Amino acid sequence: MKTNVTFPSAGLNLAGILFTPDAHTGQALPAVVISHPGGGVKEQTASVYAERLARQGFAALVFDAAYQGESEGLPRGLENPFQRAEDVRAAVTYLTTRDDIDPARIGALGICASGGYVPFAAQTDHRIKAVATVSAVDIRDLLVNGLGRTQGPEVLHTLLDQAGTLRTAEANGQAPATLTWAPESPDGLEDAPVLYREAQDYYRTPRGGHCNSTNQWVLRSIDQIAQYDSYAMIHLIAPRPLLMIIGSEADTAYFSREAVTKAGDNAELHTIDGATHIDLYDQDEYVTSATTKLTDFYTTHLTH
Repeated sequence: MKTNVTFPSAGLNLAGILFTPDAHTGQALPAVVISHPGGGVKEQTASVYAERLARQGFAALVFDAAYQGESEGLPRGLENPFQRAEDVRAAVTYLTTRDDIDPARIGALGICASGGYVPFAAQTDHRIKAVATVSAVDIRDLLVNGLGRTQGPEVLHTLLDQAGTLRTAEANGQAPATLTWAPESPDGLEDAPVLYREAQDYYRTPRGGHCNSTNQWVLRSIDQIAQYDSYAMIHLIAPRPLLMIIGSEADTAYFSREAVTKAGDNAELHTIDGATHIDLYDQDEYVTSATTKLTDFYTTHLTH
């Protein structure tokens, strides 16, 4: 069963969907907050996982981040990591107010960029009892250093120069400047990293595209992104459990491998053979495998 909901986050109303099991006994449910990728919306891969977890007896809350999708916030497309983490905390807060949710049994799942935002939020929000990620990415590292860390520091300095100029331009009435998350067309991507080719195929085609996923992020967001580090304090999640799921063929897998090493003995890295980064968004074989692992994880840590 799906229910449209709204809840506040730092003064902005967020739009969400609460998935619950069809066969509900009336007892308070364990729940999982699911946060979408950068550039995504709640109706895409977040809902794929929410629906499957609901079938396994969990409530699952997906939501659009502030400034994105159907949620409030201007300028549209702002990607503020600190707000994104606050949105996760706000979603947990909302669940604790519901009579049908057990506030002592709330976990969280982050996909792609939210695989950074969710652990970041959980570092200091002890209400999140079990933390998991799928195809996690540290958005700062990806945008500033490039995929595989191939960019030098001059890229960041150039982006920060632009951010300051753009803030001034907005103050003088100009529209916010934006960049695309995923290439709009497959043309010329033959030699591009798999992540970018996959992103185009998922976000900009009927495969995964959604009208609320505009593919635009506000360029001046970079001066907030540059101060953010998803995993610098990831050890603070302990002794609560952390599960990070990757595909064996994902060119982003290094983010999760490094994060698990930093996190400590409470952390587990689970690899799904044959899967790429975006295979884990919607490809049934790989999503089924990931969901089976997540179900075991959340059952162990949220239902006892």
